[in-house]
Amino acid sequence: MLTAARLGAAALSAALLTGVAAGPALADSPSPTPAAVPDGLYGKGDPTYDGVWRQSLALTALTAAKVTPADSAVGWLTGQQCEDGGWPSYRATGAACDPKTEDSNATAVAIQALVALGGHQPAVDKGVAWLKANQNADGSWAYNPGSPGDANSTGLAVNALFAARTDPASVAKAGTGGAGKNAFDGLARFQLGCTAPVDQRGAFAYQPDAATGALAPNALAGGQAALAAAGGHLPVVGSVRADDEAKPLACADGSAPATVPHAESGEAVAAYLAAQLEAGGNHLTLTTPGAAPTPDHTATAWAALALVQSGHPDQAANAIDWLDGQEAAWTKNGTDAGATATLLLVAQAGHRATADLTGKLTALGPAPKAAATTADETTPAKKKNDGIGQYWIIGVGLLIGIGGGLLLSLQRKRNPHL
Repeated sequence: MLTAARLGAAALSAALLTGVAAGPALADSPSPTPAAVPDGLYGKGDPTYDGVWRQSLALTALTAAKVTPADSAVGWLTGQQCEDGGWPSYRATGAACDPKTEDSNATAVAIQALVALGGHQPAVDKGVAWLKANQNADGSWAYNPGSPGDANSTGLAVNALFAARTDPASVAKAGTGGAGKNAFDGLARFQLGCTAPVDQRGAFAYQPDAATGALAPNALAGGQAALAAAGGHLPVVGSVRADDEAKPLACADGSAPATVPHAESGEAVAAYLAAQLEAGGNHLTLTTPGAAPTPDHTATAWAALALVQSGHPDQAANAIDWLDGQEAAWTKNGTDAGATATLLLVAQAGHRATADLTGKLTALGPAPKAAATTADETTPAKKKNDGIGQYWIIGVGLLIGIGGGLLLSLQRKRNPHL
């Protein structure tokens, strides 16, 4: 079985929950010596397993915060891309690309970061081409090509397609029998439908059980797949809609299909996640075999992003509050770049104060080319000049009045009959 670290930041919780590997062999090889942190990379921890992941999240969050990252930070990410368009989790400077180490998670978040930054269309196009080339025939994506697909990796790939303005419905792997299933079909195979217990409908499983094909709800899979089901990508633009609660999957009778239609997928998983958050004290829980359940910060963050994207910010609000209260523990007092970036993305989506998190994340990488404005986030900038503007108007009015008075006085002296 793969070590926990090798599973990658995106698939870690899902793999622990299911007890299965998320990638190919390489599992039994000794852990490599920790890599030195290169210039331009955010965070000071070993980048071997999450370098591209945390860099992409950091660049996406900072760009959304109106920070212009350093050229070295952007250059490090673009320099990690392989010639075939994919990204590995990390590649040492000067090391050759190995297709076996390229992964869909790193590629998907890198594409989203470069779209957010702008000006990197050739790299984005190559990344999308890599995703298309490495899609499974059932429409899904695996962490590493050649393995069975999983909900997390498929959701992240769909996020990247949306970011790159590529319709996931049009992305299907061609085979000897023609086109395979499209990306939405791939996502649907992991979602629990009307044949599941009522309280599990709409949830996403990490992967079907290898022996039975049964689906079991998975916290992180639900959050990451839900953002894709809702048609979203990073960064999530804060919703202006605050409507009724998300509607559970409608299953009128036993004839309802087991597979959730794409049109209902986002709302169904939003309803499931909202119920789980409410029942769990505003957070999702990591349940690892043989260990006590613990709060899952990452899964909760993705669930909140998905709820905002699906148009239910009110149902995400309490989870965002909970994450805010967990900042020190989750981000290791602002030293974990991936966690800090994710929390900043959540705060941005929820229209919360972001200056402090932006500053902490900025400090974890190279000095930016341009920093975010330091204006009070709760007060529109234009209001800060209102007093000056009022005094200016009053002053101009006084000058006009004085000038008019002098002119009238001179005219009266010249013409006493006025």
